[in-house]
Amino acid sequence: MKTPVLTVGGPVLLALGLHAAAPLALHPDNPHYFLWRGQPTVLIGSGEHYGAVLNRDFDYRTYLDTLARDGLNHTRTFSGVYCEPPGAFNIARNTLAPAPGRLICPWARSDQPGYRNGGNKFDLTRWDPEYFARLKDFLAHAGARGVVVELNLFCPFYEEAMWALSPMNASNNVNGVGAIARTNVYTLDRHGGLLPHHEALVRKLVTELRDFDNLYYEVCNEPYFGGVEMAWQHRMVDVIVATEQALGVRHLISLNIANDKAKVDRPHPAVSIFNFHYAHPPDTVALNYGLNKVIGDNETGFRGTNDLPYRVEAWSFLLAGGGLFSHLDYSFTVGHEDGTFVYPASQPGGGNPAFRRQLKVLADFFRGLDFIRMKPDPALIAGGVPVGHRAYALAEPERAYAIYVGRDPRDKKAPTGPQTAELHLRLPAGEYTAEWINPRTGQVDKRESVPATAEVTRLTSPVFEEDVALRVRRRAP
Repeated sequence: MKTPVLTVGGPVLLALGLHAAAPLALHPDNPHYFLWRGQPTVLIGSGEHYGAVLNRDFDYRTYLDTLARDGLNHTRTFSGVYCEPPGAFNIARNTLAPAPGRLICPWARSDQPGYRNGGNKFDLTRWDPEYFARLKDFLAHAGARGVVVELNLFCPFYEEAMWALSPMNASNNVNGVGAIARTNVYTLDRHGGLLPHHEALVRKLVTELRDFDNLYYEVCNEPYFGGVEMAWQHRMVDVIVATEQALGVRHLISLNIANDKAKVDRPHPAVSIFNFHYAHPPDTVALNYGLNKVIGDNETGFRGTNDLPYRVEAWSFLLAGGGLFSHLDYSFTVGHEDGTFVYPASQPGGGNPAFRRQLKVLADFFRGLDFIRMKPDPALIAGGVPVGHRAYALAEPERAYAIYVGRDPRDKKAPTGPQTAELHLRLPAGEYTAEWINPRTGQVDKRESVPATAEVTRLTSPVFEEDVALRVRRRAP
């Protein structure tokens, strides 16, 4: 049985102004994955650096068209309460760093000059209709292209230069609030008058976007920096829930938990997605699988500009049981919304058209699985993983198995060049068909019939250089 993972090319409901009946939800039969537009769904993306809406100069329609053409179905975007100066994090042509006067955010400009990056100061008691029109058009076009949007509501201020650009900074608004340290902004008791504006902003966004089915909310990007309190995050979750209850809708809510890995402790019951950054090794999935919610890896980077580390991260995370992977793709910039910008080697991450094709191979691999019926099965692999590699497996016992073997880019002793793997699999007795797939090209490099009669069945891969995927199905009697 083939189960779609992406819905690109589906009914253009939003383009016609007809919103789907139900927003993105956890799948009722397996809440480690999504249900969207009637289909089991894994979210896979390779997106720009979160400025698609807040940066007036960014052509988000071309960008979303590119994601759809590349077979991807996820993007993140920031709300506009946070932006960055040029050169932040050594990012070339950063979409989160609008040119002077080109930031647009939920709050309207006042009649007083003096915003740090050009134009008038902001009035935190008034909304900007142009912003909400742009945000809604972004979501509508994304929905028409089969792309789910993670709207990230807030972000900590990593450095003083970021706080100096925020409309919430007292120097940038006319409301006399926000005369505080950047590390006190997202607190319940040291917020300098900003908390009511946080709550009002969340209610406004949730109300305006109530009809979109291709949307979920992440409360705060990387809240483990910059003094963000968990109690404040839970307060924002409560505001989302209360607002949507009154509206009669429900969108999923995400919390960003940690870089790499951590065990979620005392989760808010209304949170359905727990996202991590730079999650390799993906042990974090195993740590949190018992939550019975989606575990995601929604930002990559800082492992060079080559494709290999991020391809291994994507395959490993999803084959370990994750339900969302979103790569940070620096080839999308203003003027290169088609993802063709050639960034310098100093860039803190990767992304390019070839890599997006590799992610499509991963999406197609899942499309060929009835993954709703599968779960992680580390005991399936009894041995044979090459030195310097790691292997992950999903299993529908007695019926289907999916395995990925990838070179650990951090292991300097891992062999390079052509090699093979002889995997020792604990398959129940029966007749199987095995397909070995090249994760870079999607080509089936080897197909074979496999009789499993002993306790351990040995399967030898074709020659590969960096990684290989295996799909095993039980043959009908």
